[in-house]
Amino acid sequence: MCEAEEDYTEQPLDRAAAASVAQKCMKCKDSSAVLVIRVGDAFCKSCFKEYFVHKFRAMLGKTRLIFPGEQVLLALSGGPTSSAMLCQVQEGLCREAPKKLRFSPGIVHIDEGAVCGRSLEERRGTLSQLEGMFQASGFPYHMVYLEEVFKLPNSMLQSVSSSPASHHGENYKEAVDGFLQKQRETLIHAEQRPTVVEQLNVTPSEDQAQTKLAQLNICDLFSKENTVSTFSETSTYGKWPFNLTQTEAIKELFSSIKTLTAKEELLQTLRHHLLLHTARIKGYTKIMLGDSCTRLAVKLLTNISLGRGASLAIDTGFSDNRYGDIMIVRPMREYSSKEIAFYNKLFDVPNIFTPALDTKANDKASIHRLTESFVNKLQTDFPSTVSTVYRTSEKLNTACCDLNCTEQMEKCLLCLCAMDTKVEEASAFHATLLSEKLSLKQSPDQMPVKEVTEQPCCGGDGEEQKGKCCGAHSEACYSTGSSNRTTDLLSLLCYSCRLTVKDMVSLDLLPQYVLSEAERRKRRAQVREQIQEFLLAPEEETDTISS
Repeated sequence: MCEAEEDYTEQPLDRAAAASVAQKCMKCKDSSAVLVIRVGDAFCKSCFKEYFVHKFRAMLGKTRLIFPGEQVLLALSGGPTSSAMLCQVQEGLCREAPKKLRFSPGIVHIDEGAVCGRSLEERRGTLSQLEGMFQASGFPYHMVYLEEVFKLPNSMLQSVSSSPASHHGENYKEAVDGFLQKQRETLIHAEQRPTVVEQLNVTPSEDQAQTKLAQLNICDLFSKENTVSTFSETSTYGKWPFNLTQTEAIKELFSSIKTLTAKEELLQTLRHHLLLHTARIKGYTKIMLGDSCTRLAVKLLTNISLGRGASLAIDTGFSDNRYGDIMIVRPMREYSSKEIAFYNKLFDVPNIFTPALDTKANDKASIHRLTESFVNKLQTDFPSTVSTVYRTSEKLNTACCDLNCTEQMEKCLLCLCAMDTKVEEASAFHATLLSEKLSLKQSPDQMPVKEVTEQPCCGGDGEEQKGKCCGAHSEACYSTGSSNRTTDLLSLLCYSCRLTVKDMVSLDLLPQYVLSEAERRKRRAQVREQIQEFLLAPEEETDTISS
């Protein structure tokens, strides 16, 4: 029974002693630990670097998606994760590396200062710092600006079949052996080629050394000239590759969007379109993104909240082949933000802060910010939160894994994912649409009584123009109003992209290549409907070919 004098105060729970840097390294058991990654995981500096480098190369090695000699485009923002990824690629391409990387990297940076409220001088200062970091890497780089979405070709969003050269399948080992054999033949050919001194029968070693030095200087000169010419194409010190009209257009586009959530979704979509276009025109077949484990955990929960559950596998997985000819890979998805921060701090990896669209926004400003705040706070009290969510994303897979089936499937106009709106009527999607239609309807007693007047076509005056259409099909024509354009465009979008577009004031502010592709798909659907009775069903076509 209870006693009046009994003490009911809560007793503190016994917690296990947390690991500290005063203990020894868990790997070498010899050196003192300098950091603690997780509970009980204490590392010294050398062992942590070995652990960090091994995780990156093991991720690329076990997937076997990047082949020797392949052109890979590194998408760098200048932040901690992308800077760490650049450092790993640099070390992996060194001659002393035990498991050397064999692809040819390039760098791309997309400047988003126009939608972040930054002036041209502020953008130029940040880009000059980024150029210094990119030039130090020795890789070719490309500066792309968000305003360039208005210059993308109309064929940007059309389906592209995957090229046979970019899918080797199980012949990865043969590709590696062929690449190594080609390297050996190149070295042997270079060694057997006589030098200028040997051709002139000059034997003194001093003359031979002078000749080789001269050859090296000439090679360095040509490489520097090529480097300067490559960098000058995208240098920020010359003229901007866009005009003031395009800057105002991109600002007007994002200012017309009501919520920050829709702005971030549209910005991510346009960013991917620019990356895809840059990779195609520059000859790259892979794009590396610097998405960490923490970022992907936040992205997974955010996408579920935004209705992108059908595309979670390609949005958070290691590889993303929705575009057909270009594949996106995420080699940093095994690293937490804590590990990346420690690595950059211990090994002096430079990174440059660039203001984003949600910089200085509160936690409830958007679904992205709210989810990020929730995951980070939960991670503080429960250190296994991020890893648990991340491991869940690893088990996800698309319903159609066949590449040919993916190419024939209808895709969203903006994100180019498989359409998730082609479902049966007894589904949650149609229930949501029905609920939305019912909520927009008003009862007869609530509807305001207005005098119904017949609107003349195209705003014209006169009795002769009433009830007639001018046939111009312009914006002023009442027969082709904005409501019809919105309905036509929504039918080409997935559920999540529909929510983004619904937050826009006007669809006419979208880039021209999006509107052109929407019109092309609409015409194609109309033609297909007209000739539908003359088309063979897939089963009948298969039987005809087999017979």
